[in-house]
Amino acid sequence: MLSLLSWLQAMGADAAVGDTAQDWLQRGNDAPGAAFAWPDRDEAGSAGRPAQQAARGAADGPSPVRAKAPGASGSPQAGRPRAVTPLGASEAETGARRIARAANSLQELEAALQNFDGCGLKSTATKLCFYRGAPNSDLMIIGEAPGRDEDLAGKPFVGRAGQLLDKMLNAIGRTEADVHITNVVYWRPPGNRTPTPQEALACRPFLERQIELVAPKILVAVGGSAAKEMLGASEGIMRLRGKWREIEIGDRKIPAIATLHPAYLLRTPAAKQLAWMDLLQIRSKL
Repeated sequence: MLSLLSWLQAMGADAAVGDTAQDWLQRGNDAPGAAFAWPDRDEAGSAGRPAQQAARGAADGPSPVRAKAPGASGSPQAGRPRAVTPLGASEAETGARRIARAANSLQELEAALQNFDGCGLKSTATKLCFYRGAPNSDLMIIGEAPGRDEDLAGKPFVGRAGQLLDKMLNAIGRTEADVHITNVVYWRPPGNRTPTPQEALACRPFLERQIELVAPKILVAVGGSAAKEMLGASEGIMRLRGKWREIEIGDRKIPAIATLHPAYLLRTPAAKQLAWMDLLQIRSKL
């Protein structure tokens, strides 16, 4: 029994997600979120057209967040996204994008995420980690994914790495009240693994809408995974960091820069010099 518990912990089952146990074997081959149905609504979010739902889905093309579970009929490649999924480069209008665009405030966007079952990470996480900091800010920081501490608190960057991030921001005259902090995905991946491209793609419409609502002047991607997702790049973080790029969100082009993740700096203190150089660039840009 101890060996089994050790194995479960290694696989990421290190926190309870409910008071009642679920028999996952009764689900068969259905993946988490397979029963989720997109609401019938048009672009403005009004009452939909049930008779046209199937036709609209066919016109939209394959959607990564509606990919079939393994073993289901149909092409296995139909819902597979590209290895690199740059922010702002979605192939078709999906239900997730319609839901996100209908949100006119961060409160409405958070409520939409609470009801959204299109990302499998939600079924294994404890809480939604939406954001912390200022609702509107000229500096928006985007990390990779929530960890265990964030999953329990329901806020991003609250563990040891988050504490170091706060110190880094303080070094350039910023506090939590001056920045908006979030992640590429809103739920903790099991075992703190890196989010898959499919999981990031499922959350991306909400992240894009969040950026539009926050309206930052500068975006900072923290860590290699967030940098690749935001910048649409395949290089490692050491090649991506410290270089300014522009990301197009809606009708705006926002300057963006990548830097090292605080968790990496905790493991490699010598790299703090590189992070400090990036922080000086951010302060100068602001």
